[in-house]
Amino acid sequence: MCPEVEMGRRDSGFPENAKEVLSELLDKAETKADFKRVQAVWLRVSLGLSYEQIALGVGLAVNTVRCLCSRFRTQGPAALQRGPGRGGRRKQNLSPDEEAEFLRPFMETAEQGHILHVGEVKEAYEKRLGRSVPKSTVYRLLKRHGWRKLAPRRQHPKADSAKQEVFKKNSARSWRGKSSGKGPTAAGCD
Repeated sequence: MCPEVEMGRRDSGFPENAKEVLSELLDKAETKADFKRVQAVWLRVSLGLSYEQIALGVGLAVNTVRCLCSRFRTQGPAALQRGPGRGGRRKQNLSPDEEAEFLRPFMETAEQGHILHVGEVKEAYEKRLGRSVPKSTVYRLLKRHGWRKLAPRRQHPKADSAKQEVFKKNSARSWRGKSSGKGPTAAGCD
């Protein structure tokens, strides 16, 4: 009995030069994940191991090994190449550039020292989209573009602390709460 049959079922459907192509891909693998993917298919093609044996040896799920082998049969070496990945925002209302453009008028008013109200941003956003959105959507939009908690500043952006100190020193003392210590008295109540 030949060794391929003893170890597992011999797969058909792989290209004639699959071993050589997979060996080259193993040498070119840049990451551990790339190497594992190619190695899983190489073990199936070269040694005829079962999906379960490959999954156990390589550290992948059995179904992943099946899918990799199936994709290699249909798509060739391109199926084992690392793609752009699954990350990113797939359910976005506006693109990042459109969001920045949308927020530009609000940014201009905020730079002039005005307070930004999330309710106003939410209304404009809903008008732009043509449907209602939760308030959390607007807060996440603002966070993506570098906005923090929107609250009044402690000091006006154009305030001059030196002028304020001069004013405090030269102004009347009555505003500082100068009193006799007896508290308020009413006329005729001695």
